[in-house]
This record gives sequence, C-alpha cells and structure tokens, in this order.
Amino acid sequence: MSDALKENTSSKSDKATKPQKLVGVKGMNDILPPDAARWEWLEGQVRTLMARYAYRNVRLPIVEPTALFVRGLGEVTDIVEKEMYSFEDRLNGEQLTLRPEGTAGLVRAVVEHNLLYEGGKRLYYMGPMFRHERPQRGRYRQFHQVGAEVLGFGGAEVDAELILLANDLWKVLGLKDVRLELNSLGQPAERQAHRAALIAHLEKHKDALDDEAKRRLHSNPLRILDTKNPAMQSVVEAAPRLLDFLGEASLAHFNAVKAILDANGMVFTINPRLVRGMDYYNLTVFEFITTSLGSQGTICGGGRYDYLIEQVGGKPSPAVGWALGVERVLELIKEQGETLPDLAPDVYAIIPEAAALPVAMQVLQSLRACGVSAQMHSGSGEGMGSMKSQFKKADGSGARFALIFGAEELALGRVAVKSLRDGVGVQRTESLGTVADWAHSLQSHF
Repeated sequence: MSDALKENTSSKSDKATKPQKLVGVKGMNDILPPDAARWEWLEGQVRTLMARYAYRNVRLPIVEPTALFVRGLGEVTDIVEKEMYSFEDRLNGEQLTLRPEGTAGLVRAVVEHNLLYEGGKRLYYMGPMFRHERPQRGRYRQFHQVGAEVLGFGGAEVDAELILLANDLWKVLGLKDVRLELNSLGQPAERQAHRAALIAHLEKHKDALDDEAKRRLHSNPLRILDTKNPAMQSVVEAAPRLLDFLGEASLAHFNAVKAILDANGMVFTINPRLVRGMDYYNLTVFEFITTSLGSQGTICGGGRYDYLIEQVGGKPSPAVGWALGVERVLELIKEQGETLPDLAPDVYAIIPEAAALPVAMQVLQSLRACGVSAQMHSGSGEGMGSMKSQFKKADGSGARFALIFGAEELALGRVAVKSLRDGVGVQRTESLGTVADWAHSLQSHF
C-alpha cells in the first residue's frame, strides 16, 4: 500500500472513530456564569427571608417512589398521567420517579421521620423538579422551585402568613406587576356536592366541551374550570361556583384569611375558577400572577392540604404551603429591568513577571482572608502575557480594582492599586506588610 493511500485510510479511520459531541437533554439547561451568580443571589435572599420568618431548611431526595405522587397528587392529574419521569429500578424492580414537585416528598419525609411529634413545623426547600412537557419560556423539563410549607397548624393565620411571606419576597426582589388571586375549595363533602352540580351543568353543554374536558368530565371535572380554551369560556363562566357550596366553617376560615390580608394592606382578587393542579388541596388556594411573562403568568401558587399527611401514611394533621418557579421569577426580574448582581471580583491581580507570583499570591490570600474577592491572572505556560492583555482581562472580569505587582513597586515593598470603574485611572500604592489595614478600601469606593 502506498504512503498516500495509507495516509488517506488513516484519516478516514480517525474520522470514523471520533466521538460524537454530546449535548444536554432538551429542556434541561446548564446554568453558567454569570447567570449562576444571579441564582446564588436569589437563593441568598430566600434564605435570609425564611430565617426572618423562622422557617427551617430541609433537603429532599430527587428520586421518590412513584406511588407517592400517584397517591398524593391524584391519579388523573396531568402531572401523573402525562408528565412524570418514571422508571423501574433495574436492581430490585421498584417503581421510581424523578420528583415533579416538592410537597409530596416533604410530607413523606415529615411522616417517615415523625417530625410533628413535638409540634408543628415551618419548613422550606429549594431544588430541581422534573416534568416531561414542551419546553417554552419559563417552563422547562428540569425546573427549580422554592417551597415553603407549614405543617401541624390548621388556623387561617398560617395561610395568611405564607401569603405575606411570598409578598415580602417580591418586595425584597424588587418585583412589580404581581397580583394575588384567592379561592377556597372547601372540604371534601362540599366539593362532592359542587362536583355533582358541575357535572350536571357540563353534561348539558357537552357539545361545547373540547376532547380534554370530555375526558375529565367524570374523573376530574373541577380541572375543567381552569381551561384556557376560549371556546369554552362561556360554559365555564356559567358553571356552579364552589364558593356557593361552602359550609359555615369553610367560609369562616376563608373570611379569616381575607381579614388578615386586608389588615396588612394586601390587595387580592377572588377567583372562583382557581383550582390548582393537584388533588390534595382543600380550603384556601392562591396564586401570584404576572402579565409580564405571557402565558406563563403564574410565578407562585399553593394552598392548604389538610389530608395529604394521612394519605401518605401519617397521622391526620393539617398543612399548607406554596412553591415558586425560580426560572420564572428570574425571568420576571430581567423583564422588569431590575439589575441583578453578577458577583464580579473586587480586585484583579496583574502580574508582569512570573517571578512576582509568590508575593502576589501571598497578598491575594491575605485579601481573601479579609473578605475581599480576588481573581489572579494566570499565564499560558509561555509567560504571563503583556500588560495590555492583562489589563484587558482585568476590565473584562468586572473587577473594580487592579492590583499591579510591578518590579519597581515590589522592590519598595508595595503594590499599585488602580481603579477600573469609578474614578478610572486613579492609582495609589499600598504596603505589602499591612494588607489587613487597607483591604477594606477595596470593598468601597475611594
């Protein structure tokens, strides 16, 4: 075989064996800098506010038994019927599911670990959830939620507290154009009476129902009230209202929630068609909605679920909670033009010669110990690079100051500090021996 033929054959072989580039699963997105810094900022705001309300954090498994969601969410809900990522464990045949929401798993943990033995609990969680649905703006197959749950307390004041907590979070995040909608689903017997009347009404207008509504007519008619189909709006508007079927205790609970919200200046709208997507709700349900995100307008929703703990095997105990979509909240902040932090470093170290690295790194470690965020310039293996290129990278990093470890400054036991933002070009020198004394000046303008 000729050398040319050998080379050609080798080239084809290399191409044939070259690994194909792998990409992520559709709807499951990487969160990269600087976006990841914005997520960290939001999560920090959540933790601070939750601590102010005395809610404690729980961290839950991503994988749960499939039966937990079938039993808790409802067998005929969209989530269970269409959206769950479920699979069989190859080792033991157990049916497992990537969690599509957080409440059922939290309740399972509360029951399993007997957390209510000493009284009620205020808890919160953060993390990814999974639903197999069509990815679109603010809606992904892996999405993230923050949830706040109060278990063991049945009073209306807890429902109101959770709503006030969410509203305080909007204030902390600087969100506008967020409105609150309220409803009450009453108790099971009241819902059954309403259900019979609702089915009778819908049966009379069956020709106007779409295929999805016809499928749900006898299995889950309450969800038909939440339809977005314009052709069905007149039928839905004329349907019996669940509020008209509420008994004295349910109405008293709902009125107490409204009274507390009124006393705190909360503006809300009663939406008798608000039902939420899980079967476990009773009494108060609510949603925070925006018009800034198109069809994905709900950024937070929740309500009371007094029977779920018993459904997953615990002793009967009341509970209420909400969950917000992190992606949607961040999208709303962006849409409203709010400036989110990108967590740029305070300083960027410019190092003309590799010989200066030991001293430079010692200074940077001292600064970091004082709370200053510092990024060090790194060479390419062929030197540290020109001063011009280093200053360009320093500016691109977003740092407010450049620390210049030049030979002349180091010979005098000093380092040059140059402003890259306010007062661009202003420069001074500081002593290498007293880093702790001037570190604070790098965290404030001078």
